[in-house]
Amino acid sequence: MIEGAIEYFSYGGLLIVLLLGSLGLPIPEEVPIVAAGMLSHQQAMRWWLALPTCMVGVFAGDLILYWAGRHWGERVLDQALIGRLLTRARLEQIQAGYRRRGVLIVFLARNVMGLRAAAFVGAGVGGLPFWKFAAADGAAIGYGVPLNFGLAYLFSRHLHAVLAEVHRVEGWIALLVVVGGGAWIYITLRRRGDRALAAAAGPLGPGVPADPRR
Repeated sequence: MIEGAIEYFSYGGLLIVLLLGSLGLPIPEEVPIVAAGMLSHQQAMRWWLALPTCMVGVFAGDLILYWAGRHWGERVLDQALIGRLLTRARLEQIQAGYRRRGVLIVFLARNVMGLRAAAFVGAGVGGLPFWKFAAADGAAIGYGVPLNFGLAYLFSRHLHAVLAEVHRVEGWIALLVVVGGGAWIYITLRRRGDRALAAAAGPLGPGVPADPRR
């Protein structure tokens, strides 16, 4: 479905899907990036336009989340879309992580599904300087997005062969496998992100906590 929409609307559709995903649409950003890589391999899109579009879309979505936190502060939790991504308790945990690890949290959270949106809003609420946020986020995007895009591009032929075999299986079995596998991956990544954030937000030790704005 996502692949078809992106193919129909081309680069503008790709950008819109990535932006909507960052604003709460239940579409992991990896899905449109992988779809763009596959479509580029099929020559339905030009890779040298699709890849920069992915990077711009991802970065723009991250900036929107950061700006929302910076603009509204803790009042951002009252916004319907943000409130679904971030609770007050989770915000306090994220802010503790920033006090302990600073901008490193942005870099680490960028590639943890289920954590990155909350972490980026938290960066804005906590007053992390924009240039630090943009530098860390840009560095993470600089390797993460091309990696996902490149893997999808290179292995597109094999993926289509796998999908062709899947279509031979009974439809309900294939659906259970896909849904169950997706749920397991999401829960695993969410728990891993929570553990990583809890470790980063651990006891700060003696002395005054570090200010993330320094």
